[in-house]
Amino acid sequence: MSNLRVPPGPGLPEGLVVPADELVERFSRSSGPGGQSVNTTDSRVELVFDPAASSVLTEDEKRRVGLIRVVAAEHRSQHRNRVAARERLATALRAALAPPPPPRVPTKPSKSSRRRRVETKRKRGQTKALRGRVRGE
Repeated sequence: MSNLRVPPGPGLPEGLVVPADELVERFSRSSGPGGQSVNTTDSRVELVFDPAASSVLTEDEKRRVGLIRVVAAEHRSQHRNRVAARERLATALRAALAPPPPPRVPTKPSKSSRRRRVETKRKRGQTKALRGRVRGE
């Protein structure tokens, strides 16, 4: 197994290389497509990355990223499932290491929108006031 390369993205300007010994790969029988050999080959791949034991992440990044577990079982071959699992893990790592979006800054309603709102309320109140009983004079 080789090192996992995470391409550059938000929060990772230079990208990241996760050493192969920090990744845990498990293989099991896949329930997906496969024909006659599907019951005999361990083509399902489970890839686990624990950031707490990682040497490439800073303490701040370790706090942001939790344990990541990726499963790939859509291909017949173990090799293609390994490649798919590694791509998904790289995508999940990039998403987890991206900085949070800036907080929303609420804006005040404009003067004209407040005026329109009050005017609409006044008209609606007049309409409802006219729905009372009609009294004969």
